[in-house]
Amino acid sequence: MGVFVYLPLVLPLTALPIARLAEQHLHPRRAARLLATVAVILASCSLVCLGLLVVVGTAQLPGNPLPDGWSDAEVREAVPHDAFAGKASILALVVVTAACGFTVHRHYRFRARAHRALVGLPGGDLAVLPDDVPYAYALPGSPGRVMVSTALLASLEPAEHRALFAHERAHLAGRHHRLLLATRLAGCVNPLLWPLLGALVYSTERWADEEAARVTGDRRLTARAVGKAALVSRPVPGGAAFAAFAAFAAAGPVPRRVAALLGPVPPDRGWPPALTPAGVAALVAAAGTTVSALSALNAAVALFLVLEAATPL
Repeated sequence: MGVFVYLPLVLPLTALPIARLAEQHLHPRRAARLLATVAVILASCSLVCLGLLVVVGTAQLPGNPLPDGWSDAEVREAVPHDAFAGKASILALVVVTAACGFTVHRHYRFRARAHRALVGLPGGDLAVLPDDVPYAYALPGSPGRVMVSTALLASLEPAEHRALFAHERAHLAGRHHRLLLATRLAGCVNPLLWPLLGALVYSTERWADEEAARVTGDRRLTARAVGKAALVSRPVPGGAAFAAFAAFAAAGPVPRRVAALLGPVPPDRGWPPALTPAGVAALVAAAGTTVSALSALNAAVALFLVLEAATPL
């Protein structure tokens, strides 16, 4: 087991360079999927190794329900510094479980509240709310809805409405809420993954921008709509709950988004060239993810064999 049980806890550091470069050098759709995939795999490996440490730590506690053989010296020798790491991991797992549970509960509670607010409004995927506060956001669900206030519609020209609606519908079609929630949970499991969430938020917004530009056929019109909506928009009404829900699809750096829309369509290549900063960063992230997965597997198999040998027949 040795050091392999600790590697997945620090290997998320290898994903930090791609978090900075993917949004600049990859098509936003590719960047969003790459960031979410890397975050989920690295977080899963961290969680597996944290669970292995918890087993060793729990076995040392008096009165635990585990087999007596699991507290033998052979088991402790399989994990360096087990006296500290094993017990600290118990507290860490409690914190991780609470953070993930709170995140999931908050996400679905906000969705339920938002859907209740739509009761009585006409059906369809577009819900126009009579409100003096300008806002628009995509509300996932079955079915998903695009929620927009009359104040925001009044601040945009009719031609810009189409870009706005296409942008929010792209969030629903791309299941961006799932990518964001998965990456947020990954950050709860391992705080080293939090930078990937910020990069993912920006990438999903750019993804929706590009879809809106494709639907309207006018990148300049879409850029104008994005800029004007960002200037007049306010937090979603309804208190902290709705504001926190809207943060799952935060707008991101608007000037960069507008500048990207005023430029050419980004190339939709599957992998950045190897001899570029983005290509090197992607290779480092891929290598770190692979090593993390192999380390977690190695640690799990090693502990299984040790525990099996220590379990009395």
